[in-house]
Amino acid sequence: MNVSPKPPRALCLVCFAVCFFAFSLPATSATGHAVPGLEEILARYEGTVPGLWGEDIPGVLRTFDPEGKAVALTLDACGGAKGSGYDRDIIELLREHNLSATLFLNARWIEANPEIAAALASDPLFLIANHGWKHRPCSVTGRSAWGIEGTKNLSEAYREIENGARAVEGLAGRRPRFYRSGTNFYDEVALAVANDLGMIAVGWSVLGDAGATLPAAEVKERVSASKPGQIILCHMNQPQSGTAEGLKEAIPILLEKGYRFVTLEEAFP
Repeated sequence: MNVSPKPPRALCLVCFAVCFFAFSLPATSATGHAVPGLEEILARYEGTVPGLWGEDIPGVLRTFDPEGKAVALTLDACGGAKGSGYDRDIIELLREHNLSATLFLNARWIEANPEIAAALASDPLFLIANHGWKHRPCSVTGRSAWGIEGTKNLSEAYREIENGARAVEGLAGRRPRFYRSGTNFYDEVALAVANDLGMIAVGWSVLGDAGATLPAAEVKERVSASKPGQIILCHMNQPQSGTAEGLKEAIPILLEKGYRFVTLEEAFP
């Protein structure tokens, strides 16, 4: 099992200073537009009752229009007491093959792994994206998914998205364009908030490891069957899972078929 090294105290202080500086500045979206504050969001949506709830509601990206045989591998790092591990084998596999991926990092995972997160953010192979603040389903009414209670109201939904974005911005030096909620569940009001904050919600079309619960053989079967334009979802925070071994077998199969791996920024320029 891979064990994340304990970061030096000096590095922790540097990361804190960077994040504090990022949070002290007015936020702007990736397109350069000012990001609305909480009061503005409350004025827009207070009292709006959502009617949808799920992983594939309108507005959640699940596929893209590829040039040739392209797929987008996305890796979640969910954070928290049981989710702050680091599957180094997956990252080294991608580096060995010079393959791009989009890494959805939760703010808690960044906090628990500052040295690793900084190295990933500086690697041109990887695009760093927003996986939220506390890894909660994105709801304005507290709906739950997979046993995890969602954000209870507009204020909590705003903070879940925005605090996660600020953590990524403090790490990577730029505001993320892409967001995936904890569990990848949304209602349409929370999704509108994400859009107003400059975030594009990204789902999946290939559930590669089912929350890092599948054995290597099934990960291999699912990922190796990917089609052009599909978004693959796996996890990079559970080194004890079968995800790394499954990807080690699936990726060469896709490469032999002529597939290439793109980040979400390349998929949605």
